[in-house]
Amino acid sequence: MGNVPEGDSLHRAARRLQVLVGQRIAAESPHPRARAEGVAERIDGRTLESVHAHGKNLILRFEGGIALRSHLRMSGRWSVRPRGEVRAGKPWLVLRGEQAEGVLWNGPVLELHTRALARLGPDILERPPRIGTMLERMRRSDPSRRLGEAMLDQSLVAGIGNMWLAEALWDVEVSPWRRLGDVPEAHRRRALEAAAALMRESVDTGRGRGHRVYRRAGRPCPRCRTTIRSWGQGDDNRMAYWCPRCQAGDDPPRS
Repeated sequence: MGNVPEGDSLHRAARRLQVLVGQRIAAESPHPRARAEGVAERIDGRTLESVHAHGKNLILRFEGGIALRSHLRMSGRWSVRPRGEVRAGKPWLVLRGEQAEGVLWNGPVLELHTRALARLGPDILERPPRIGTMLERMRRSDPSRRLGEAMLDQSLVAGIGNMWLAEALWDVEVSPWRRLGDVPEAHRRRALEAAAALMRESVDTGRGRGHRVYRRAGRPCPRCRTTIRSWGQGDDNRMAYWCPRCQAGDDPPRS
């Protein structure tokens, strides 16, 4: 299984889809579940005015004030290909321009409104990221929750997922299991800045660096050679990866 989409994936998708901006789009939904939503009919024949990402959401705005929100959940992906290229399978949405087409595969969330964005925190990939606002939201959050959970909370910070959380916290040597109230604000800032830098590099270069801890449980830490651990965190049981020596702190709950 590949990495699940995080904010950098959506920003790269938005960059690729810029090729369609300004063009009148022919839209279709080959997948029957997507076809039932009637999205393609609403945007077919309209000009695509803009595409941008916010956190893990892709927002496409069409003439006439129509906004389409795409969230990829765990397995969705956007690709851009030459118009009319032969494909196998039934994508959720095809946006066909003059010479290229954007194709959404396994896209479980397609909405013709952007109300969900009102619940999101600042995008970690803004230029520059609003670290101060993110820290303010953390200060108002429950101090007993774990730092890893807080950084994955999209209402506090939009865009960070498991992979970049693990890599950023390893970089700054902070445990994902520390209680938010026990983490000095300077350490929270460093963690957010590390996540922003790693994810921006991924967007700008088209590739991320090699993993130091993510999905490396049972292997030696590249820094101190201690065995990397993993454990499910939070109500969603999202897997955390950390080095128990470099990132000393509270142990995960066992109940």
